[in-house]
Amino acid sequence: MNLAQLLVKAARSHGDRPAVSLGRQVLYDYRQLAHRTAVLAGNLLVRHGLEPRDRVALVMKNSPEYPELLFGAWHAGLAAVPVNAKLHPREIAYILEHSGARLAFVSPDLAAGLAPLVGEIPSLQALIRTDAPDYGALFAGAETPCHDVQDDALAWLFYTSGTTGRPKGAMLTHRNLLAMTLNYFADVDGVSEQDCIVHAAPMSHGSGLYGLPHVAKGANQVIPESGGFTPEETLELIARWPGATFFFAPTMLTRLINSPALAGADTRNLKTIVYGGAPMYVEDMLEALRLLGHKFVQIFGQGESPMTITVLPRSAHADTGHPRYRERLASVGVARLNVEVGVVDEHDRPLPVGQVGEVVCRGEVVMAGYWLNPEASAAALRGGWLHTGDMGCFDAEGYLTLKDRSKDMIISGGSNIYPREVEEVLLRHKEVLEVSVVGRPHADWGEEVVAFVVPRPGAAITAEVLDALCLEHIARFKRPKDYRFVESLPKNNYGKVLKTELRLRLEQEKKDA
Repeated sequence: MNLAQLLVKAARSHGDRPAVSLGRQVLYDYRQLAHRTAVLAGNLLVRHGLEPRDRVALVMKNSPEYPELLFGAWHAGLAAVPVNAKLHPREIAYILEHSGARLAFVSPDLAAGLAPLVGEIPSLQALIRTDAPDYGALFAGAETPCHDVQDDALAWLFYTSGTTGRPKGAMLTHRNLLAMTLNYFADVDGVSEQDCIVHAAPMSHGSGLYGLPHVAKGANQVIPESGGFTPEETLELIARWPGATFFFAPTMLTRLINSPALAGADTRNLKTIVYGGAPMYVEDMLEALRLLGHKFVQIFGQGESPMTITVLPRSAHADTGHPRYRERLASVGVARLNVEVGVVDEHDRPLPVGQVGEVVCRGEVVMAGYWLNPEASAAALRGGWLHTGDMGCFDAEGYLTLKDRSKDMIISGGSNIYPREVEEVLLRHKEVLEVSVVGRPHADWGEEVVAFVVPRPGAAITAEVLDALCLEHIARFKRPKDYRFVESLPKNNYGKVLKTELRLRLEQEKKDA
């Protein structure tokens, strides 16, 4: 089924319900949105000469144009290439060229820096600003019927962050994203036409994907006027819109619960915060539960298995009397309803409960492979399982705890040290706001542990105090050998801490010494 049918059916059943809102104002109802996408689809095919299966890039910040372009492309049988708007122009150029995108829709403030690409990239015939007359002209004319597509047709070409080289394009099909959508209702949350999703996180990633189940049920998609996240604006939108759901990176949630604006704010309309994409530390989660109540669901997924590998449901967050409550909060939950999840050794042999190995999964939500990269596809999907690169272990009840990415694990003196374990301990100190632990090369031990610590404003923390805390909770060999007190941690557009940058900082210090 073409994913555009989600919108077609929603418009039929909930035509007068708000579909797209900007800040506090409704822009389109579902009948209007469906009409715009059907006209847009025809103009993409006729005015621009595109053909089904062509790729259309969205190099855009969050904006009301995002959902109409996404569903308009699908309506025409095209594939969308959502691009992180904060990438460098050369990184964007690589994605546009590698994907073979025919058109690129861009936010107004990005257009000047990308305009030369039209002459550089052979496939790219036009770059269209979303505030330009050329864009408005795409909504004039008659509707075109929704194009029939095969279930395995490409729908969303998602380029990975590329921290270990060039980004790879994960091919997500209509079947993949429909499976993700149905699984949202099964494992994450129910949705009605009275609800909304507020896109404070990038729509080129998780928030945009979670727009699909909300469109399927005729719920409102709210785009902040800022196009992004601030605690103050988030709280204003919660007060305005009933049934509000957010997808947050953990760093966004941490900023929200530490914001002075939260004191006295009306959060009664807050329905659900789905969080994932990076470690959520137990102490932060406990504080979020205290301040906002039991409104949280954690998901573990990847671009290659969009938002769908495991889930820690609302009920687990609320089960405070469970004897292993803290351990469950530190986990990423249990396997999703339509996904098999395993933990394997370096030879892909299944490991028993309690043993750490690479997390693998399979199911209808797993990507078809990497675009134009059969070698990487074969390696990632060997044996029919997606190899995530994440290290973890199961407990006896099926809860999966992630230790770290395999590339982030520290090996010191032949012993494995998982940075998250050390980070969880350091965050027990009330004056620690954020922390990231990485390995630094050591002549004798292979690597040693270094902790980058962000203190709370006005706090005075010493390495000796944190060292004592570590010795109280973890083995001596795991404690940091060096503490770096910093004002902030480097993060990408999705809120993930860039440990690669921290390691490079340490390497540069060694060269400069």
